Amino acid sequence: MVDRSKARAAGAEQRLQDLGITLPPPPTPFGAYVEAARTGNLVFFGGMLPVVDRKPRYIGRVGGALAADDGRKAAETATLSALSAAKNYLGSLDKVVRVVKLGVYIATEGDFRDHPKVADGASETLLKVFGEERLSGRVVLGVASLPLGVPIELELVLEIDA
Repeated sequence: MVDRSKARAAGAEQRLQDLGITLPPPPTPFGAYVEAARTGNLVFFGGMLPVVDRKPRYIGRVGGALAADDGRKAAETATLSALSAAKNYLGSLDKVVRVVKLGVYIATEGDFRDHPKVADGASETLLKVFGEERLSGRVVLGVASLPLGVPIELELVLEIDA
């Protein structure tokens, strides 16, 4: 568990170091889109997958080939990729004022019901890095399939210092 008093005092970059988290290389698009787009003080990150070095870490649907815990780990991996994209785009995660929106799309079997537990893999990673006061609400959706056969796709909107 994260010591919340320390999380508030330290910046995101220091928290990553304190937690021993090493971000993967920044992801690169698999199609005709950009990883990040900025308007005003908001930066939108879409298409964040559980992929490292252009290779999926997880393949399959949650509730089928993958257990809920696998989906949770895939959400953590996708979140680290999103943070890597953000750091690459911003230069430092310390520029993040708050998480405005987290969208978690989960490829599931039709009878799967533990979407919140899977999405917590993303939310709890963001909590560790940014602290409770910088978190937002989230949208969690179950879908039939996602690119490359991965179980998770994230979208993230961050407010940054001007």
